[in-house]
Amino acid sequence: MNDLNFKAFAVTNEIDLNKIAVECNIRKKYTWEEPLLLQDQVLKGILGEEPGKDEKILVFSFGSIVFINSTQQHIEILMGYLKTIKPDVDIGRYDRFQDVYVLHPVAGEEIEFTDRFVQIPNMELFYPELISIVIAKSVALEKIEEQLGKILDDLESKIDNLEKGKLNIGHKELAKTTSRIVRHEYNTIAYIMILDKPDITWINSDAAEFYEKMAEFFELNDRYEVIKSKTEILKSIIDGFGTISHSIRGLFVEWVIVLLIVIEVVLMLFDLIR
Repeated sequence: MNDLNFKAFAVTNEIDLNKIAVECNIRKKYTWEEPLLLQDQVLKGILGEEPGKDEKILVFSFGSIVFINSTQQHIEILMGYLKTIKPDVDIGRYDRFQDVYVLHPVAGEEIEFTDRFVQIPNMELFYPELISIVIAKSVALEKIEEQLGKILDDLESKIDNLEKGKLNIGHKELAKTTSRIVRHEYNTIAYIMILDKPDITWINSDAAEFYEKMAEFFELNDRYEVIKSKTEILKSIIDGFGTISHSIRGLFVEWVIVLLIVIEVVLMLFDLIR
């Protein structure tokens, strides 16, 4: 039994799998919870040559791609092909969020997880699929974690200004920041589907046990909870900024009204004096 080498990349926020399926003449309608599998003749058509031994590529709707036994050349060809379908993919930095893992079959040994590989006693069809799903979710979470960190850094500067008695943030900027937070929440809960299990785990107890152990090893649920908690904190901060901003604008309007009343009184007195 030969090793299988996995390389996962988070390249964008969303990929239209059905668009790729149409391009590849795959007669199947894909839903958001299943990956698009490229192999054999379909993969040959994209690469322009025969795929390697046991080579497969899984494309996920939440923006991750997992290469199994692919060479660097084949990875770059696929990324170039994806660029023609998804223009926002940054080919020069596609490997910014990545993970590398190995499926290592050893007859007679127990299942063992390490940072670099998972050891299994015998090869089953569900192993490559489940490993791909876990590491695809992991790199997608890594991408979201960094983006969430940027939002936190941006809000920190605004908090510093607030401590100095300044709040230079308008309604449009508040709305933009709120939309970024909501987008991250949506990407995490709805698209990456951290809490959802693959279909195979509902009908195969061994697959279910393996998936649970690997998801726990990669701390998917824990990382999801951290992101969810940070998102709630961010939303509370934005609500606070909104309240303060409305109060400041309300006070400004009140002073304008007072000023107009004073001006009107002065004009009335001026008329009486004349």
